[in-house]
Amino acid sequence: MKITIDIDTHSGFCYGVVRAIEQAERYLEKNSELHSLGSIVHNSTEISRLKEKGLKTINYEQMSKMRDSVLFIRAHGEPPSSYKIAEENNLRIIDCTCPVVLKLQERVKANYKELKKIGGQLVIFGKVGHAEVNGLVGQVDGDATIIEGIDHIHGLDFKRPIYIFSQTTKDPEIYKKVCNAIKESIINEGGPVEKFKVFNTTCGQVSSRHPHLKEFSRDHSVIIFVSGKESSNGKILFDVCLKENHRSYKIETKEEINPEWFMDGDSVGICGATSTPKWLLEDVADYLRQFSL
Repeated sequence: MKITIDIDTHSGFCYGVVRAIEQAERYLEKNSELHSLGSIVHNSTEISRLKEKGLKTINYEQMSKMRDSVLFIRAHGEPPSSYKIAEENNLRIIDCTCPVVLKLQERVKANYKELKKIGGQLVIFGKVGHAEVNGLVGQVDGDATIIEGIDHIHGLDFKRPIYIFSQTTKDPEIYKKVCNAIKESIINEGGPVEKFKVFNTTCGQVSSRHPHLKEFSRDHSVIIFVSGKESSNGKILFDVCLKENHRSYKIETKEEINPEWFMDGDSVGICGATSTPKWLLEDVADYLRQFSL
């Protein structure tokens, strides 16, 4: 069987994740261990690699028991409560919150003050329980409504002003549809549509991958999408591929690849999430080459 293999040059870690991993590795070059509050990246293969270097993933309960140590904050960011605990426990922080996320946190906090003066409601379009979303909601002491899609907007009060922000890694097209649905509901109920504000807070580097992946998926007969099972961004981007190419398969490691997915003459495109390391894409490509004899 003869197949051609092409790795998507746009796939792989986003800037925020690259920066976080580089800082963690730099610290571990001179120290035996480092405690990360939550997974530094939603990819178990990369986590295993970093674990061998001394990176330990901890939860909030474990952090609350730490004293006089070093705490690593990943690119997703954290709510103010985490910083407060760290200060109380004399923890030195290596803060790798992505600059894009940090700016979003500041915008949410600043606009919330304006919104409260007019009796409005803050809405976050994102995944419930996602670390970034938790960090955003924490900026306003939990006084925000999280919606994951159009089906969730019905709990909003359309008679009151609404400001909406998006988790940075969400699909910009779906975000636009959600915002349009909210605006339509405000108009239908006679609400203050002039006080409905939409903030464009999807990450440009991430959102640009959507149109690129559509084209990449159409240009290949088979798509192998590499992503960690816990990656929210991975689920979104894989859906983009699958809509364009029904022969798209999502895997976490090369061992999940089924030879029956391929036929003679196939053009195989390998791509992945913003949490997928380039070396893993290369590893999958090397594995696939054994099928091309």
